[in-house]
Amino acid sequence: MPQPILRTDRLLLVPLADRHLGLEIQLDSDPEVLRYICGRARSRDEVIASHAQRMALAGKVEALGYWVAFGSDGGARGSRPPASEDDGEFIGLMMLPPAHGPDQPDDPTVTDLGYRVVRRHWQKGLASEASRALLRHAFDTVGQSRVIAQTMAVNTGSRRVMESIGMRYVRTYVPRGDAPLPGADVEYEMTREMWEARRDAC
Repeated sequence: MPQPILRTDRLLLVPLADRHLGLEIQLDSDPEVLRYICGRARSRDEVIASHAQRMALAGKVEALGYWVAFGSDGGARGSRPPASEDDGEFIGLMMLPPAHGPDQPDDPTVTDLGYRVVRRHWQKGLASEASRALLRHAFDTVGQSRVIAQTMAVNTGSRRVMESIGMRYVRTYVPRGDAPLPGADVEYEMTREMWEARRDAC
């Protein structure tokens, strides 16, 4: 099963492909977007390397990977998703690869949720909207047992997204390996049991 195209109320989520490299470069050229990731803009060569790693990770567990989000009218509330990516505006990169980091379990049934949104589209609820669709895909389509999300403890914006989609705080920890920024990180989770309880309550 390949990665499917996903749709939300406002977004079209298209599986990441080589044709999207320019959008990734655009996204990572803003140091504010990467403030809590590496603290600076990334060079073109760094983004090319990241893109290759993402494409490789997307092939490890069927139907998991990365999606490029497109919207209409800047993703404004009440807007509809574009019919195709050519008709839409680039919103950001949404991430649902298998867990793979030094502080993540080596378990193909555990997925790492992430989101990176173009700065002019912040504060519109788009990361939360896309993340809900990715949670649904992880549990209802792929059959994952657990989805985790990690960020710096001081990244209150990202933590609000995790909390708004129903994820549960798990721990605060000091990252292992070559962490790009000093400070503690936090981890949140959604388990299959949590997801099914939320779904049954609706």
